[in-house]
Amino acid sequence: MEKTWEKLSKCCKSVKKKIDFQPKVALVLGSGLGDYVKEMKVTATLDYSEIDGFPVSTVPGHKGRFVFGYVKKVPVVAMQGRVHYYEGYPMTDVVLPIRLMRMMGAEVLFLTNAAGGVNERFHAGQLMLIKDQISSFVPSPLVGPNLDKLGVRFPDMSEIYDRELRRLIKKTAKEMEIPLEKGVYLQLTGPAYESPAEIRMCRLLGADAVGMSTACEAVAANHMGMRICGISFISNLACGMTDQPLSHKEVQEAADRVAPLFEKLVTGSIAAIGRSLKQKK
Repeated sequence: MEKTWEKLSKCCKSVKKKIDFQPKVALVLGSGLGDYVKEMKVTATLDYSEIDGFPVSTVPGHKGRFVFGYVKKVPVVAMQGRVHYYEGYPMTDVVLPIRLMRMMGAEVLFLTNAAGGVNERFHAGQLMLIKDQISSFVPSPLVGPNLDKLGVRFPDMSEIYDRELRRLIKKTAKEMEIPLEKGVYLQLTGPAYESPAEIRMCRLLGADAVGMSTACEAVAANHMGMRICGISFISNLACGMTDQPLSHKEVQEAADRVAPLFEKLVTGSIAAIGRSLKQKK
């Protein structure tokens, strides 16, 4: 774990040499939201490859860079492309970007993703506010000797997704007349899509949506004391719920269609979160 701290510190020093910016909100852009940065007043960008020791995203459609700027006057650092466990990185590398954004100064982590709908009431194209998660199927980023510099040995997980942030997002969606479901997100390793039997298992466990990211990031952020919120875009119904085979191209195309609505909700929610942060000072 000391090697993890050394690597994280090295990355942080590398970023600070190149970028003078202190974010309040860290935003992870999932599939379909990669172009969201057009909604930002961008002040700087930094490719992951320019950061010493930083893992590089290899997924098509993920540009692999940090974008620094403002959303409705709220200072934001956005990840334009995340790192996934299925890419072959150790879990400590997968969550390194989250820990790094916290060390940059971010207080809130806003997670987004494209996910398969497991709840039989859902349909492709819906947005789901994440109220809780199941991360038991991927390695915990906290395994090994605890890094006391980051957080406590046994962090509480009773409210991973901040109640007040969820309230603000629901209020924003209602004001904008954007339909918003809520549910539990379950992370599996990927990269293969789930089998019909695995989807039945996920449903029995209480999941409403399933994907290959997010939950491990939330665990690492919670460990560091960040406030967390998240929205899943239901890009398709999970395997076995329709007769259609699944493909990454289908996920990207569906996400692109709903992107304008998703972007609108993210922008409105960040503005509301920014106002809330100011009030707490």
